Parts: sequence; structure tokens; C-alpha cells
Amino acid sequence: MALRGTVVWGVRGAAVVLTLAGLGHTLWNGVVEPGTALAFGALIACGELARRDSRDARDARGPRGAHDPRDTWGPWGAWAPAAAAPDAADDRRPAPLAFAGALAYALLGPRAAEPTHHGVLQIVTVAVAAALAGIVPHIARGRAPGADHLARRVLTVAFAGVCFQPLYNSGRLEQGIGQGPYLVLFLLLLLGLTALCDAVLAAAQARARTGWPYGPLLRDELRAQLGIGSAICATGVVMALGVAVAGLWALPVFCVPLLLTQLSFHRITAIRTTYRQTITSLARATEIAGYTRPGHSRRVAALSCAVGRELGLSERELTVLEYAALMHDIGQLSLVDPVRAGATAGLPAAEARRIAALGGDVARQTGVPAEVAVIVERQADPYREQPVAARIVRAVNAYDDLLGGTRHPGGPLAALEQLRLGTGRDYQPEVVECLARVLARGGRDRVVPVPPG
Repeated sequence: MALRGTVVWGVRGAAVVLTLAGLGHTLWNGVVEPGTALAFGALIACGELARRDSRDARDARGPRGAHDPRDTWGPWGAWAPAAAAPDAADDRRPAPLAFAGALAYALLGPRAAEPTHHGVLQIVTVAVAAALAGIVPHIARGRAPGADHLARRVLTVAFAGVCFQPLYNSGRLEQGIGQGPYLVLFLLLLLGLTALCDAVLAAAQARARTGWPYGPLLRDELRAQLGIGSAICATGVVMALGVAVAGLWALPVFCVPLLLTQLSFHRITAIRTTYRQTITSLARATEIAGYTRPGHSRRVAALSCAVGRELGLSERELTVLEYAALMHDIGQLSLVDPVRAGATAGLPAAEARRIAALGGDVARQTGVPAEVAVIVERQADPYREQPVAARIVRAVNAYDDLLGGTRHPGGPLAALEQLRLGTGRDYQPEVVECLARVLARGGRDRVVPVPPG
């Protein structure tokens, strides 16, 4: 825990030191080429004004009780939002236009064929000052952006500036590669390194917040760079090159494609949110009908995704796992006689497989991806015959059934011990141990039931 806190405060501290150094340098020496600085500052501020806060997306999910099923119950029984888990592009890049403008300023060489002389410290100062000016309305609305996003942007923009500005200002860049296509290739290579730097920092911050394995987090961040991250980097390069030829008039022209991309990502996020809400509503049908205990499907989904991250599943695999975990009990709607308390973990193997097969049929009729229905259908098979997601759902479902029943008044430890006794056939040992580690991080007695409603 201390190491995780060190990472978070180390990133923030480095950003603060850079900001203070840039501010002091700029105040002492004055702003170089203030017109250029003002234009890029205005672009960054406008990008911040257009930011989509991740909480806006969460608010769209509905009232309390309609949370994202990948949200988890935290150490003190408080709802821990899924924003800690990188998922949507909006969560990773809430202000893409602002970030692209800052990168363009960091990579700016000549302006309308006239050389510029701003340095790295002024770049940091302009980026931070403009960002702070742009987030004032968000602060007034009580939706201030996270400090980790801002700190990472400062360090990433500073990295790009350090790699480019000394070479440009010394003249070695023009002597070495000139102003032709090799310059574009150099900028693209530099942006690739910048994207890698940003992904490493983002994964380290996510690791510090959540405790999830670093490797899968870094992999997901790198994959995310292929989406809106690529658009941001491309826009930054195009704006820098456009200003070099056409002057500052190029800024509003070349920021339009990124604005359209940002709107597209917002629409995709809204569609995903609606789809997730629909599946959550379907999953709650078993609770409303009295077949399962209140909150069971959401608890299983949240804990399954935590175990899946511990096992290193990708974002797409986690999404499939989430949907399957939400719908794992939907087959009980086809039963004439409900299972007592909806607890399928203690049923005979043949009966559990029959209910799982019914669930797979129902899931297929709802239009979910076929792999989701397969996981629901095979959740009661011996674990050696199951896909990984089905193994996770089976173990987590059994844990929640055991914890919510009367057979194990000893609580989580007794329930986990029962799962360990079944690792010969029913539960994969690695999944059970990952579940134990997830529970241990949250506190042995702190995985609490979801309140009814």
C-alpha cells in the first residue's frame, strides 16, 4: 500500500515541481512570443471547457441502484466506481482537444516559416495555466477533473517538449533531417514514444489505485492508444505542421476532425451505457420475480470482473465476463419450482447444468453476443471443460451463494474454504486463489451485500 501511495504522489509531485519551475521561469524571463502562447492557450482552454467528465457518463446510468455492474464495493462498504478501471475512451481522454493542443505546442517548430523560441518550461506553464482556466466552470459545478489526469498530461507534454524543443532550438534538427518528409517521420516516432510514456504512467496510476496486475493494465492502455489516442497524436502533429506553414489560422481548421472524433466517442459511450443498462435490467428480472436474492447478480458481476483483472483478462474479455455474470441466473426464470434463495451452488450437477442450459437459451434470445450465452450455458460444467470466464462466474457465484446462505455462518473464510475443497472438480484452483486475493485486498469482512433496491 505504501508503494502504491508513493507512485501516486511521485507522479503528482513531479508534475507540481515541473509546473512551479515553469511558472518561475516564465515570470522571471517573460513570455516568449506571447501571441503564439495565447493562441495555443486558448485552444487548450476551449478543449477543457468541452471536456466530458467521466462522472457525466456515470450519471447517465440512472439513479443509485443502477450502477455500472463493474463497480465494486470498497473497503468500507462504499460504492467504488468503475472509473478506476480504464474502460471508455472518455475516461482515459476526457479532454482530447486540450491534450492535442498541448502536444502541438510542445512540437511546434517554425510559425509561418518564422522560427519560434519558446522552451519546455514555457510549454508546461501555458499548458497548465490554460487547463486551469478551462476547468474553472467544471469546478464551479462540483466536477473538477482528477488530479491524476492533469499530472499525467503535464509529464507527457513535458516529455514531448524535452525530446523536440532542444533539438529544434539548437538547429540540429533542421541540419539533420530538414523540413521534408523525414521531419514528419521524426514527429510520428516522437509521438509514439510520448504515447508509450503516457501509457506507462496511466498504468502505474491505475495499479496504484486498484492493486490490479500492472501487465494487463499497461496492455489495455496501449490498446486504448490505438483509438482516440491515435487521433490526438495525429491532430497534434498536423496542427504543429500546419502552423509551421500557414500560421496560427491552422489551429481552428485542424482541430475540427478531433472534435468530430470526440463526439463519435461520446455517442459510442452512450450506446455502451444503454446496452449495459439493458442487460442489467434483464439480470434483475430474477430478483424482481423472487428467484434470487437482491443484488446477487450485481455482486457476482463486480467480483467476477475483479477476479478477471487479477487473472489478466483483456478489456473485451472483461466486458463479456461482466455480461455473462449479470445473466448467469437468468435460466431460473424457466423453472416451475424456484431454487431456494436462488442458490444453485448446492444443486446436483445434472440439475445445475439443466438450469445453465436454460439460461444459455434465454441469453441467446436476448440478442447478447454468442460468447456470453456460451459462458452462461457452460457455467455448471466441470472447470476443466469450461472457458476461463465460465470458471470465474461459477466460483464467484458459489462464493456469493455460500456467503449469503446459512450453511457457512463463519463468513468469507468459511465460504472460501468450501471452494478450496471443491477445486478437484468444480472450481479451478487459480480462480479461487485470485478470488481470495481480491477479497483480502478489500478486507476479509468487508465484501458486503448490496442493499435491496
